[in-house]
Amino acid sequence: MAPSAQAHHRSHSLLLLQKLLNLRDSASPLTLVCDTIEQSAGPLVREVISRAKIARSKVIFISLVTVKKPQDADIFIRARGKALKALAAEITSHITPSPKDTTSAPQKYLLIIDTLNPLTTPLQTPLLPAFLASILPNTSTSLVAIYHTDIPSPSQTSPYTPPPLNLLSHLATTVFHVSSLAHTIDTHRAHLRSLPPPSFGLHESREGVLIGLAKRQQGIVLNMEMRRRSGRAVAERFILTPSADSKTGASFMLLADHPLFATPKGDETDGKEGGEGETTFSLGLTEKQRRDREAIVLPYFDAQMEVGGGEGGRILYDMGREDDFDEEEDEI
Repeated sequence: MAPSAQAHHRSHSLLLLQKLLNLRDSASPLTLVCDTIEQSAGPLVREVISRAKIARSKVIFISLVTVKKPQDADIFIRARGKALKALAAEITSHITPSPKDTTSAPQKYLLIIDTLNPLTTPLQTPLLPAFLASILPNTSTSLVAIYHTDIPSPSQTSPYTPPPLNLLSHLATTVFHVSSLAHTIDTHRAHLRSLPPPSFGLHESREGVLIGLAKRQQGIVLNMEMRRRSGRAVAERFILTPSADSKTGASFMLLADHPLFATPKGDETDGKEGGEGETTFSLGLTEKQRRDREAIVLPYFDAQMEVGGGEGGRILYDMGREDDFDEEEDEI
């Protein structure tokens, strides 16, 4: 890929991510964030909320496991133990504009659901599409929902009901899978050495406390998959680095551009002139080999030079001992 194409791809991907996080032009009405106990989706959700506050959007936090109201949330709804129909009615009551409101610019709303796992029971999973559609009545409302992929989902009673994660991934317009940057770097280095990938968190099968966020200052990895209106999917991997200052937003970059994701110096081959690496044999030609190659006469080259002047080409063939000479064919 040419440098200009790389720069264009980098700029396009970063602008697309900024558009999604800023909730601009209803780029993604339903955003699904999949996390694990090893890496929480908290940094990404906090960044989305802070950008919504800058844009003066109304933030409605729907709690199923969160106890305290987040600092930047305008409305805090406790949803645990409520039926989906009653919960949808309570949410829509806060996002329905008042008839007396005659302002030209419509109010934008950001809905945050801290976890969808309690809503994926066998009885509620078939009702999820209707519930999500009811709380997204117009283009001025965006929903960011979190799903913990490491929590086992209950078995569905009907064989025709898809698994909850498959259903939510199908409904979402953008899906983020978050992971630890330190774990991603270790896995990448093991791949470069042709070693088995390391295990982290629950996959280690160790008893005790799980520490998933090693080296928190490095940030988290975002595996993004966005579905455009045309149906084409855009996939990219980013790194989110939270800022120590609450007034400064997080920084983003492509995973391929991060220095910690580059190949370690000890594993790189030192490049030589002509693009050769350190090998047990020479891939180039010596001066004598180059002269010998130029002196080789190509097959039938002499026939093309001697009889090619207006008479057409002939093939000069020298018979070998194993050839069977046929006088009739020779006369033809």
